[in-house]
Amino acid sequence: MTPSVVRVFHVITQLELGGAQANTLYTVTHLDRARFEPVLVAGVGGILAEEARDSGVPCRFLPELVRPISPARDVRAYLALKRLFARERPAIVHTHSSKAGILGRLAAAGAAVPIRIHSIHGWGFHPEQPAPLRALLVAAERLAARRTTAFISVSEANVKQGESLGILDRRRARVVHSGIRLGEFSPRPAGTGSGDVVIGMVACFKPQKAPIDFVEVAARVLAAEPGARFVLAGDGELREAIESRIREKGIGGRVTLLGWRRDVPALMRTFDILLHTSRWEGLPRVFAEAMATAIPVVATRVDGAPEAIEEGVNGRLFEPGDVAGMARAVLDLVRDAPLRRRMGRAGLERAGGWDIDEMVREQERIYDDILRAAAAEGAPVPR
Repeated sequence: MTPSVVRVFHVITQLELGGAQANTLYTVTHLDRARFEPVLVAGVGGILAEEARDSGVPCRFLPELVRPISPARDVRAYLALKRLFARERPAIVHTHSSKAGILGRLAAAGAAVPIRIHSIHGWGFHPEQPAPLRALLVAAERLAARRTTAFISVSEANVKQGESLGILDRRRARVVHSGIRLGEFSPRPAGTGSGDVVIGMVACFKPQKAPIDFVEVAARVLAAEPGARFVLAGDGELREAIESRIREKGIGGRVTLLGWRRDVPALMRTFDILLHTSRWEGLPRVFAEAMATAIPVVATRVDGAPEAIEEGVNGRLFEPGDVAGMARAVLDLVRDAPLRRRMGRAGLERAGGWDIDEMVREQERIYDDILRAAAAEGAPVPR
């Protein structure tokens, strides 16, 4: 294999503010340019779009690529992706998120792109969907999987789920946890803080994250400990519903909505406890951010959560929707500062395995392994 630069197209549905999007943008901006030439492909819009344009990485924004399922528009997105790949001839198409993952891999196969990789940041199907829709999405993932060279999953749980549903063969899957910039996170210095115990959550306000459950937990905790404070950082479609529930519970003076925040390391240092109420996940990197800040986590036991949070060691895990259980755990932590410190230290000891630069290097090693295998088989790989 002659040494040359390999073109890698990363495809994601939209560049909204989220872990999958932030990690994808970090990956394309930090790949080794001596070996890889990245191009970012996404739908139009999203908070991170301007950052992507300013990154120096070539971007291709496709108006046809949208998040909602829309058969006519999805066909147009598939054709636009196929034309793009046929024209620009990447050696690798690496997809992220469900919509871009399915359409991107099918289009890459149709354009004869030799290597097609998909990152699983959590599956697009989940138990709360109507059964016919869930079955359709599983079938679409199976179809795309037959055209996939390799999978990268943010959690072992997602690999097991994909295998159990007949979507993937684990021999073609590698687990690479979502990374964070460890150097930006650190514990809050002793003796600083507001004096109140602050319970925070950083998430999009959408059904997946169940922010209404966060408000319900807050109401139960505040009924017993009115001096606690709750903070929600994020925004989205459920904002009005959240505000309405806060008013109904009469807790507006102790629950603050911050909107979108980009200063997460500084924000995390204002928290004493991270509360994460998701109904389904891949493995949110906010867990790693909390661990690196030495704060305990109370969360739902979904998908890859137990791969980061060990029950009773650096946090507590509950079934999705178990508002009462999460409230009891938060109350225990609010009332027990030594317990918070002990769990926080345990999390900090685990945080080193979540370095975002090592995440990028591991993806490069996967590319290299696949390229070497292709060369050994005599397959031509365009560069």
